Amino acid sequence: MLSFQRSATALALAFLAQPALAAGDLLVAPTRVIMDGGRGTEIILNNIGTDPATYRISLELRRMTGNGQLDEVPPEAETAKEKATLAMISYAPRRVVLPPNQPQAIRVGARFAADLPDGEYRAHMLFRAIPDAKVATATPAKDGLSISLTPIYGVTIPIIIRKGALSATAAISNVHMTRTTDGPALAFTLARSGDRSTYGRIRVTKAGQSKPVYEARGIAVYAEVASRTVSLPVTQAGLAAQMTGPVKVEYLEDSGTSGAMIAETTAVLN
Repeated sequence: MLSFQRSATALALAFLAQPALAAGDLLVAPTRVIMDGGRGTEIILNNIGTDPATYRISLELRRMTGNGQLDEVPPEAETAKEKATLAMISYAPRRVVLPPNQPQAIRVGARFAADLPDGEYRAHMLFRAIPDAKVATATPAKDGLSISLTPIYGVTIPIIIRKGALSATAAISNVHMTRTTDGPALAFTLARSGDRSTYGRIRVTKAGQSKPVYEARGIAVYAEVASRTVSLPVTQAGLAAQMTGPVKVEYLEDSGTSGAMIAETTAVLN
């Protein structure tokens, strides 16, 4: 059995070395997990608040739609493949109390039968805050009704299991600038083929310039969809104007400052 014991210092260093998601006072790293059924791995939680916090950890199923949204799958709609995915993932602990600035490792593993069909299997791990219980007090209100709302924060990351020699390709099309309620956005269609998902970053460059004028990370096309529309906000002042004219749009594996090319195209933005 693997040993997952680490010092708090080692956990903190590992946390700082990889991308993290944040919600409320919780940081989670890495932002996604990929396993092949071999060695397990760890997800590191860190409470950046000033008070201890309790979190419940669970698995859920989500399916990507054509616009990139991840919809929850109700139990009655689960497929056999999705049920098998939930069964093959193990993790512990399932509830943690985090003191401020004390990283905690969640151990994650995956085991599947030898006759499991080759393919990609995915569930999403949810880290949800559990609010402190508060003693109810009778507080009269002028209108006879008093309501207190407590926000419940959560972070969700994909847990991906791959079996077999899987591959995928992608293509970018219909690149254009559009306007949303939040301002200008870079929009395009991202198509995928193959037996696994793709994940990476979008980089936009102008002719004769090595430095990109725009970048966006964490763009996925999961295996349940053949294509999705992508709309990326361009909120920096003056950036939309800088992007007008001929551009090259690249979809790169998201692995630090460099990454293998997944797809690329050229376009003229107006």
